[in-house]
Amino acid sequence: MPDLLIDVADGVATLTMNRPEARNAFSPEMRSGLDAAFHRFENDEEVRCVVLRGAGEHFMAGGDVKSFAGILADEDVDIRDLLLHRIHTLHSIMFAMRRLPKPIVASVRGAAAGAGVSLAACCDLIIASEDAFFTLAYTRIGTSPDGGSTYALPRALGVKKTMEMALLGDRLDAEAMARFGLVNFVVPTDDLDAETAKLAQRLASGPTRAHGQAKQLIYGSLENQMERQLQMEAEAFADCATTEDFREGVTAFVEKRPAVFQGK
Repeated sequence: MPDLLIDVADGVATLTMNRPEARNAFSPEMRSGLDAAFHRFENDEEVRCVVLRGAGEHFMAGGDVKSFAGILADEDVDIRDLLLHRIHTLHSIMFAMRRLPKPIVASVRGAAAGAGVSLAACCDLIIASEDAFFTLAYTRIGTSPDGGSTYALPRALGVKKTMEMALLGDRLDAEAMARFGLVNFVVPTDDLDAETAKLAQRLASGPTRAHGQAKQLIYGSLENQMERQLQMEAEAFADCATTEDFREGVTAFVEKRPAVFQGK
């Protein structure tokens, strides 16, 4: 079985990280598969929402620490150069996720550890099972965080809570992460798949262009001054107003019926 499973149905692309025996820790195949998938979905009109999940009982345990042991045992390897390159391969995935003009939902059960936290945080919404937990476990192997967690988490949780996660490496459960602002929805463990599908279908049935514009505006607001942000809002609204979905939304409002959006 491949390390990344891809299924597209009813406007929803489901990406399943498929190394359950290793808690879905990153492999080279998984990295290249995620990178290719997110780039492909950017211009695929059949995909209107993406779900990212892990096979088995866990979301994703980050880097494959066992592979680090093999690297350390090889005296001919420049470990700094090798790991620098390996981490850089994550960056194009994160950029593609933020650039994707469609919602991405992380469906988290069990462990989201290390880069698994980074990957979930890079998604636009997180739905988690009651048994899910999040940990930046980097200090346990004597290193600092990567994968964009030090960018995403301070913006979602604040500096102090992120510092706690980074320095202590403790587990925080899904309910706590919902209170702190990273997780959107916490559901019973047995209901995670059904509730994820319901959320994804709701997003896939929405005005896709408007979702993409909202995503760009919200992430851009973290870096923009007010004047630039307001100009971006105006341009995005005007762009949405040229779509068939805008016409359908206005018509449905006037006719007092639910809108049926086509993502166009």
